[in-house]
Amino acid sequence: MPFQTLLVVQQQASGKVPGRYTCLSWMPRFETQKSPMAPYHIRQYQDSDQKSVLDLFIRGMEEQIPATFRHMLTLPRTLLLLLGVPLAMVLVSDSWLLAAMSIFFVLLLMKLLARQPWKKYVAKCLHTDMADITKSYMNARGSCFWVAESGGEVVGIVGGLPVKDPPLGRKQLELFHLSVSSQHRGQGIAKALIRTILHFAWDQGYSDVVLETSILPKGAQALYMSMGFQKTGQSFISVFWRLAGVPAIQLKHPLPFA
Repeated sequence: MPFQTLLVVQQQASGKVPGRYTCLSWMPRFETQKSPMAPYHIRQYQDSDQKSVLDLFIRGMEEQIPATFRHMLTLPRTLLLLLGVPLAMVLVSDSWLLAAMSIFFVLLLMKLLARQPWKKYVAKCLHTDMADITKSYMNARGSCFWVAESGGEVVGIVGGLPVKDPPLGRKQLELFHLSVSSQHRGQGIAKALIRTILHFAWDQGYSDVVLETSILPKGAQALYMSMGFQKTGQSFISVFWRLAGVPAIQLKHPLPFA
């Protein structure tokens, strides 16, 4: 059933009025799901989840480091650097050993550079919204944080916060920190988490769910598009990302009857 139709059916069945419920008083219709591989349960975040949620968040971000490094290796400027630096070493020192060593050090430097933006982003989040998830997401009207649980273990997370300065006439919820444990991917958990936040946003009277994500990993954009998100733009959020050729893309999911 299409998401828009599903919302209408659930509104009629529940009798709920959009926008009247906080995260703590709102219970999603997508709360329990089953996949062919394993059952999982989506529920609201609890303080006892903090360590598991942070571990999952950090691991998810660290997974982007090798993907960023591999992407950088495919850039024409990188290939030029890997050819130019050793050639320059041979011309200056007449040593093929130094030329080979220079390639090693260039690759090492690139790997270190690929780590920095992700480590910086994690450090920023751990000092802002992820420092106190209950305070950031659970205590204010119009925001929430969910976990997917399987076998008593937190295997997926997602959060949503109101956009502070949305376009005129729009009320937007921003999706943050969607992540699923690598051992539990392919079971529909990410889609279930997205459906949960879309339903919550509709119930709260939002007109759109928006998010910003890197083009890495490659499957993320395709997942969001399959769930009804539309690409609204792309930009480079820093000089490093411009040099690395990794833009951030902005996506939006308009909600029906908001």
